[in-house]
Amino acid sequence: MSKTERNRILDLLGIELPIIQAPMAGATTPEMVIATSQAGGLGSLPAALLSAEQARADLDRIRAATSRPINLNFFTHVPKTVSDEQLDRWRAALSPYYAELGLDVSAPMPTSNRAPFDDAFCSIVESHKPEVVSFHFGLPGDERLLSRVRRTGAKIIASATTVAEARWLVERGVDAVIAMGLEAGGHRGNFLSDDMGTQVGTMALVPQIVDAVDVPVIAAGGIADRRGVQAAFALGASAVQVGTAYLLTPEAKVSAFHRAALLAAVDHQTALTNLFTGRPARGFVNRLMREVGPISAIAPGFPLAGGALIPLRAVTEKAGVSDFSNMWAGQAASLARERSSAELTRHLAGVDGAAPAA
Repeated sequence: MSKTERNRILDLLGIELPIIQAPMAGATTPEMVIATSQAGGLGSLPAALLSAEQARADLDRIRAATSRPINLNFFTHVPKTVSDEQLDRWRAALSPYYAELGLDVSAPMPTSNRAPFDDAFCSIVESHKPEVVSFHFGLPGDERLLSRVRRTGAKIIASATTVAEARWLVERGVDAVIAMGLEAGGHRGNFLSDDMGTQVGTMALVPQIVDAVDVPVIAAGGIADRRGVQAAFALGASAVQVGTAYLLTPEAKVSAFHRAALLAAVDHQTALTNLFTGRPARGFVNRLMREVGPISAIAPGFPLAGGALIPLRAVTEKAGVSDFSNMWAGQAASLARERSSAELTRHLAGVDGAAPAA
């Protein structure tokens, strides 16, 4: 990455350091966003597990604590519908676990949901005016919503897992592309293909996207320390987006067993699975993934698969057991270290110990 290209992304996003804290639904807190942005990077608030009211409240807390740029992230999926027959097959696959825990598998199934970008969320963008808005799983299907976001002055970025997806995003006017390699933790950002067998690793993906598009490229996946950042820059990335390493910060909201898994991580302990939501996502392998999956054609489509797991999780998580709980993490989890979000942001940028400019 040339100095000119680095300055381009810093100027575009209004940040001092080319580090973006990944928006991790359920684990990211307003405190993480504040600390990252105050350190000079770009803090990202995920809205997928928030109601509009919760998103407003979190943004109010963030805006009260920092005037630096922030990123507000949204999912753009179209929620799936499933037949009673599909749900019955999923219940049947999980019925031995219900019996083991003394639960009634025929009881009404709870609803598991992820909120896609809609008019209510768009109104929040208009009222709170985040400097950056990012999208996962493509872009909003309603062009009118995207136009409203643009009119706020927000820079728009989105994830691509292939060169074709990157070109598709650029054709629709994004300001930068997140090149999301196969190594990344959490949900895959794919939207033009569901074939997980042909997904591309970060080292191969980043330079190909850099060569294919004329907007800045942000590398994501398998980056958890300064060496990964330097490698991404060498491949032509203008900035990096890091998730898993932020899960070990005190600002992260993760369970005790998830934190323990992060601290004990080795290279081969994660896998892609669709069991927890119905869409492939990378996390630590646990009992459910070993015995049922990790990829199962029986699991209902995103985001409905998680509903039947809620009763199982309620029992096991109370006992501190991770058998039926997703623990998202990328392949470089073992490189993460316990640091504050501010310290991590500066470490990744290679300015450890340096205070951000006033």
